Amino acid sequence: MNPIIQSLFDRKSCRIFKDKQISQEERKLILEACMQAPSAGNQQMYTIIDVQDKKLQETLSKTCDNQSFINQAKMVLIFCADFQKWYDLFVYENCSPRKPGVGDLLLATTDATIAAQNAVVAAESLGIGSCYIGDILEQHDLHRELLNLSEYVVPVCMLVLGYPAEDHFKRQKPKRCKLEDIVCVDQYHRKDKKELKNMFEHKAGNKTLNEWATAFCKRKYNSDFSKEMTNSVQKYIDQFKSEAD
Repeated sequence: MNPIIQSLFDRKSCRIFKDKQISQEERKLILEACMQAPSAGNQQMYTIIDVQDKKLQETLSKTCDNQSFINQAKMVLIFCADFQKWYDLFVYENCSPRKPGVGDLLLATTDATIAAQNAVVAAESLGIGSCYIGDILEQHDLHRELLNLSEYVVPVCMLVLGYPAEDHFKRQKPKRCKLEDIVCVDQYHRKDKKELKNMFEHKAGNKTLNEWATAFCKRKYNSDFSKEMTNSVQKYIDQFKSEAD
């Protein structure tokens, strides 16, 4: 494997950081790498919030499911789907734009996520670890006020970055599904019970698949934080839907 592909295979989420600063040159390089990401029509429908206020970072560590390691990170980036700037441009230039809709939100979300992954790859090449924080999508009202988000701006994901502590390298990367479980040829194939068993049984460990699935469903899918995230995301979607209608 070449070095880039090898780093993709080796990379795993980092939640334990050294007390070592990321230099200004490295910060700038990571951010500039984000800007090189492909985007729909080269519109770059995203805005990156570079969290430098330590009090804000500490608050985010609490509002994002009380994850203390967020506060230990040396760099925190929030990637926002942003159609506000394009809509404002069209208004200012008298283009008679329609209101942004859910299609615009989806494209902007994709743009933001691709840019975030560029940050992950760039950081990894510099020996800097990272972890995605999906909880930034929770607590709609609180985060909108905290980050001063406009109507057509959605905080899609947050990245925390820092140099990995030694314990990070001792943790084994979670096993992925098999290639044939993920890749369909030409058309989508809905898996039957047997195929799903073959796909997920490696995750069960010393439990039965039913025991693992039941516990996982309760801990993740049916959890209070998952329900809260769904409610918060619906508020973001409703903004785009109601205005477009």
